[in-house]
Amino acid sequence: MKWGSQRVLVTGATGLIGHHLTRELLSLGSEVAALVPDIDPNSEFYRTGIDRSCTVYSGILENDDDVRRALGGFMPDIVFHLGAQTLVGPALRDPVSTYRTNVLGTWNLLDACRLITPAAAVVVASSDKAYGETAHLPYLESLPVQAGAPYETSKACTDLIAQSYARTYRAPIAITRCGNVYGEGDRNWSRLVPGTFKSLIAGESPVLRSDGTPLRDYIYVADVVNGYLSTAAAITANHDLAGEAFNFSTETPLSVRSMYGAICEAFGENVEPLVAGGASAELQDQYLDASKARRVLNWSPEFELADGLDAACLWYSEYFASPDSIR
Repeated sequence: MKWGSQRVLVTGATGLIGHHLTRELLSLGSEVAALVPDIDPNSEFYRTGIDRSCTVYSGILENDDDVRRALGGFMPDIVFHLGAQTLVGPALRDPVSTYRTNVLGTWNLLDACRLITPAAAVVVASSDKAYGETAHLPYLESLPVQAGAPYETSKACTDLIAQSYARTYRAPIAITRCGNVYGEGDRNWSRLVPGTFKSLIAGESPVLRSDGTPLRDYIYVADVVNGYLSTAAAITANHDLAGEAFNFSTETPLSVRSMYGAICEAFGENVEPLVAGGASAELQDQYLDASKARRVLNWSPEFELADGLDAACLWYSEYFASPDSIR
């Protein structure tokens, strides 16, 4: 695909994957617009000046008028729908707000695309959490979504809505599912990678919310961005892929404790963590099979775990050394 000729709208551009994706699209020469809920000067999207190279629409996914104004004003060729409430804990405490953002926000966007930009390819960012609890691991795209907890259910609903629009209206929509994404710019300190680096840099003992035994996929953000770009190119070229989902994974699941050890190795200190063991509404083991993405999209991860964690460690070290950093 010639990205330099594409007009691309990104929701969730201020998030971890969103700001990396937006930066990459700009570097490829695309004309980029972003729908953002408010100005957060501490997000990387604003802190590094990405916003100054984009058309920025202020609005929320839950507001149909905001979504239609962005789509109608920009008329994109491709839409990356990353905007969501992305954390399990807040979803457990406030499920209604999570459902509004993740479910209502998705149907607002897809219906606006149906009416305003029906030819635009749409990549909907989902999660391994949509699969829910199953006796079959790793997760395959052929498995039904059978979520239970609020966050899982919000992502499962997102997937079903996307598949409904793709199949009913023959809309060029595809779904992406990843595990735990890490990398530079993530300031959600409740997550393992940023939270551990923050504590290590502060000279404190990091806290593990679980007992350290759950198995998870961990994937570097640049590999996810490449996966999203590959998905958009594929659905643009082949509308027969409408409604298809693609898993992105290194296919090397790690226990939380093993991942913690890798983070400490990247930092250069082996610090014993405080094990809270109190993570709730989370499944014991979750990891993905990415063979479909390898076969259909010709995608494969390019970054080893150590390389991704080294890059993240450097970013967090520089971030906390800055007097302007927000703790």
